[in-house]
Amino acid sequence: MITEEEKAVADGGEWDRRSLLRGAAVVAGAAATTPLLGKAATAKAGGDDADALFKAGKFEEAGRAYEAILKKDPTNLHAARQRGYVGLLSNKFPDAEKYLTMALKLAPDDKETNELLGDCYIRQDKFSLAVPRWRAGGDEDYATWFAAFSGEPYQINGDIARVPFQQLDPSPAVQASVNGGPPKSFTFYTGASNLSVTLSVAKEAGLTAVYKEKTDFEGETIWVYYGVLDSFKLGDIELRNVPVGWSATESGEDVSTDHDGMIGTWVFYHLLTTFDYAGRSLILRRPTPGAAQKIRAAATRAGAKPLPMWLALDHYVHSIGSIAGSGPRVMGVNLGGEGEMVAGMPGEVAKQLGVRTDSDRPIETFAHSHATTAYPCYPKEIRIGDAVANEVYCEADPNGRVNVPFPYGTGFDTTGWFAHCFWKPYNVTLDFTNMNVYIARGKAT
Repeated sequence: MITEEEKAVADGGEWDRRSLLRGAAVVAGAAATTPLLGKAATAKAGGDDADALFKAGKFEEAGRAYEAILKKDPTNLHAARQRGYVGLLSNKFPDAEKYLTMALKLAPDDKETNELLGDCYIRQDKFSLAVPRWRAGGDEDYATWFAAFSGEPYQINGDIARVPFQQLDPSPAVQASVNGGPPKSFTFYTGASNLSVTLSVAKEAGLTAVYKEKTDFEGETIWVYYGVLDSFKLGDIELRNVPVGWSATESGEDVSTDHDGMIGTWVFYHLLTTFDYAGRSLILRRPTPGAAQKIRAAATRAGAKPLPMWLALDHYVHSIGSIAGSGPRVMGVNLGGEGEMVAGMPGEVAKQLGVRTDSDRPIETFAHSHATTAYPCYPKEIRIGDAVANEVYCEADPNGRVNVPFPYGTGFDTTGWFAHCFWKPYNVTLDFTNMNVYIARGKAT
């Protein structure tokens, strides 16, 4: 079914970025927007053209167009901020910092600039620099959370771990140890941000909240807590000094008891991770140049070409793929999570691409105070790299918004997203240093 973050819409009709992050602490999900399916934009220096390139996912061309604008007008806040965002999407931190700092000097109180720069700093584990940026962006929760850290976050002990899946469906799960305790069951999902645990696990591990707040989840009031975890161990890899969240109902109970927690993208972007669906395991490596070289060599032997990767809204992974002959478009890469669908798309995408949709079999669901109805659909082909599926069960959400602007959405067009079931014949490696995705058929070697 369509998962929670795909439909996370705040009261009043806007997508609520903070609600997405809160929801990720207790449930798997993914966000997507409807694409620009018309003619590709052309590279010109005008502001409208630069924005069109960005929205169409032509990020390198957009970056050059924003630079051309800044050469003519160094005081253009929008161009400076957007050029910084382009750098951040590819983890090109010097570029991101250069242009976002330029934007910050032009408008010190600009919330979007502060949030983007805050994200830029936390990706580099520069928490002390991130704190004032999140506070200026109005995110007191993040500001207080990251201010609570002392010493180096995400310290890595060990070089490689192969952690077997304890189950594959409805969501893959692995075992991990929290603060040296007995093994716990964790799902994982690249549509979630931080590592999260249940209230029961938090109590058992002796966690103390540094910040807490009320929010709404599926019509129920819950408390969300933020803390610092001393040790998180997955097989032979241990992470120390890790941001962690947990949630509780107003009566003080676990929000969900299906698993003991969820591993989000923040953990994975500190490692070189292979999601070995075909081999039913997570392979975690310290992200050294040598390890990256071995990954590239293994991908070459398997005939897998590196695909570009972009990271938006601090945890959403994207690459290039196609749906029903759309041609190469930006797609969400959702590893983990749950559900029977192979891919998802907004209803407008299905309509524009002529995807066969079964409107007689609505799928009624509810999330973040809003009812949503999705429909089964069956595109002739979905593809990312050489990974292909034909005439498979997907879902179309007619309530999907078209290109939701930052910070409530990514601000660029996303044709759809590849979900849990798509990856079952493959192993997928995310290299956040070189910003590449490698997809190979069969078990990882």
